[in-house]
Amino acid sequence: MTDENQTPEQAQAVQEQNQLDPAFFTCVNAFLELANQQAREQGLKRISMATLYATARFNVHGYLGNVTDAADSRKDFLDYMTTMYRRMLNEHLDGIGAERGVNVGESELADEYAAIEAARQNPAQPTAE
Repeated sequence: MTDENQTPEQAQAVQEQNQLDPAFFTCVNAFLELANQQAREQGLKRISMATLYATARFNVHGYLGNVTDAADSRKDFLDYMTTMYRRMLNEHLDGIGAERGVNVGESELADEYAAIEAARQNPAQPTAE
């Protein structure tokens, strides 16, 4: 997530740090392939709910395996996961909506996209020493 007070250059640096390796997308594509196969057999709504349920269960498993006091960090975990999921939904609405030419409304990430675009158009000039 970017801070509202970040410069465009800082926002760009954060974005570059958050780039994922190709193996991540290989894994995502394998999950999507299975979900699509299941959706053809059982319907999109059922598989959408099944993937959400499975994802929640898997993430809780990972969380409980990595904390010493779950009670103290439960709210933080829920807030973090909810914020991350909302961001992912926004990114996919924006991207897939644009690919399909569907008006999906104003993005909650519009200001961030604008800062990143501004940073691309006006890269930081090296300072003279």
